[in-house]
Amino acid sequence: MTQTSMYDVVILGCGPAGIQAAIHASRKKTSVLMLGRMNKSSLFWAHVENFLGMFKTSGEDMLKTGLAQAQSFGTEILEEDALGITHEKRCFEIETESGRKVCARALILATGTTRNKLGVPGEKELLGRGVSYCVDCDGGFFRGEDVAIVGGQSAAAGGALTLLHMAKSVHLVCESLDVSPTLQAKLRESGAVLHEGVTVTGILGDKQVDGLKLSDGSTLPVAGVFIEQGAKGVLELASSLGLTLDESMKYIQTDKNQAASVPGVFAAGDICGPPLQMAKAVGEGCVAGTLAATYAKNLKLAQEGPEEEEKKEE
Repeated sequence: MTQTSMYDVVILGCGPAGIQAAIHASRKKTSVLMLGRMNKSSLFWAHVENFLGMFKTSGEDMLKTGLAQAQSFGTEILEEDALGITHEKRCFEIETESGRKVCARALILATGTTRNKLGVPGEKELLGRGVSYCVDCDGGFFRGEDVAIVGGQSAAAGGALTLLHMAKSVHLVCESLDVSPTLQAKLRESGAVLHEGVTVTGILGDKQVDGLKLSDGSTLPVAGVFIEQGAKGVLELASSLGLTLDESMKYIQTDKNQAASVPGVFAAGDICGPPLQMAKAVGEGCVAGTLAATYAKNLKLAQEGPEEEEKKEE
């Protein structure tokens, strides 16, 4: 894959919704790239016995088989998270952990939901008063302040790099860093202060955040804390693309075609809301993959003019 490549469909998420979307989009003779890591899907650790045609199997085996199916139809897989997404005139541009940039005529969001709350004292009480779950949404409110970001994956690492352009100082707190070597090197060479091997045991402050209590007994004085565990979540994706969320502000709003509020963006699976079940995710992935491929084909035709008639699907 070249440094910058154009795909008909790019899928964020390597769980059941994303894989099913990849299978259907690839079978419609479109170029498909899927971003994500299989072991970050909640299905990876599950045991399945309530899915049609299967008595009992492991989620890991299902995902491995699904990935093999998608690849057999032509899907490319890149085991990296998306750090940023911008909507350009002709495509959606996605930057990955390693700094690669890819363009998509249609984008499918199938990243699932991140259970990213810490569950520590002060977190709930100081929400909106220094506690945030979205760097892209709230980072600008902490210009010139000392801030911390909690998490060891791509959302936290990318968020720390973003905050360096706003905050006075940026502290990243994590038990361990689980990101690509390129992103890890970039983070270690930046001005962010890394606190590895520790966890947050409490968020301090009365009316406003004024510090973090860490598991090693130390206290970190900060005015804001961003809890960013896992890959980019619903709020970050919605904020960067201008997507409409549902009334709970937790899930991406879609129509019956799994289309989001921005043309060319589709969503499937847990990111669209309950019930958070694999069967629902697979069905929505089927719809999203099929309709995203059709959208991309039509857009390509409009951009490049008539081409030879494509082979009909089997």
